[in-house]
Amino acid sequence: MERPAWAPQGIDLTVPSVSRIYDYYLGGSHNFEVDREAGRKAIEAWPGLPKVMQANRAFMRRAIRYAVSQGLTQFLDIGSGIPTFGNVHEVAQQADPEARVVYVDNDPVAVAHSRAVLQDNDRTDVVSADFRAPRDILRSPEVERLLDLDRPVMLLLVAVLHFIEDRDEPWKAVAELRDALPPGSMLAVTHASGDGEYKVADRGEGASNVYRRIGSPLLMRSEADVARFFEGWDLVEPGLVAMPRWRPDSPTDQEDPVMFSGFAGVGRKPEHAG
Repeated sequence: MERPAWAPQGIDLTVPSVSRIYDYYLGGSHNFEVDREAGRKAIEAWPGLPKVMQANRAFMRRAIRYAVSQGLTQFLDIGSGIPTFGNVHEVAQQADPEARVVYVDNDPVAVAHSRAVLQDNDRTDVVSADFRAPRDILRSPEVERLLDLDRPVMLLLVAVLHFIEDRDEPWKAVAELRDALPPGSMLAVTHASGDGEYKVADRGEGASNVYRRIGSPLLMRSEADVARFFEGWDLVEPGLVAMPRWRPDSPTDQEDPVMFSGFAGVGRKPEHAG
């Protein structure tokens, strides 16, 4: 296979990548046939998957605009994947040109491409690190350069937590990140679940099997387990809801029902927190 210019040396082009599969769902061009094949198998198991990803991205944009409206201008996006149209820095810096964004991913292709996209943007950077090691993220030169952790930060964990197994203690990692951020900070989460308005148990299991085969299990956690990620945060209205129902820009009655699977929410760290 010919290696495209954006793919760094040392990347095995025969192994699917979660971030490149996500790029494929969103109609991006930074994916390989092996990613598209895995994506097609997941869509075969769960035909509405691209619609779910679009709802996911739309929620993220609304959450960012909400944060800016509340005075937040710093964003830490963990599990950011490959930058595609309408990503965090574009939305945040359109709302406030002074906004600063740090992307974090452990996929070398996502990191390399992010660096290429962001090389001329001095208010945005990318860290090669893993969600499961919060200290590595918080102490990275990129975070230290761009983010003032004495001022509120929006932490984005969008479509990433459902790839972290219980044995890796994702709730503990979120709590560690929460404790490192000052009061007034925000947390935005989306998570796959079989408990949502649109029941996806069978389809979700089929899609989960596809991801399991590429070494990235997709976990359909319960609503209660998703809510646990917001311990120590005050949920912003309307709470933990289906993605299209979180502060929609327009009526949601015409949306595809599959977009109402899973959950989304935004929390704010209370002022009395440490």
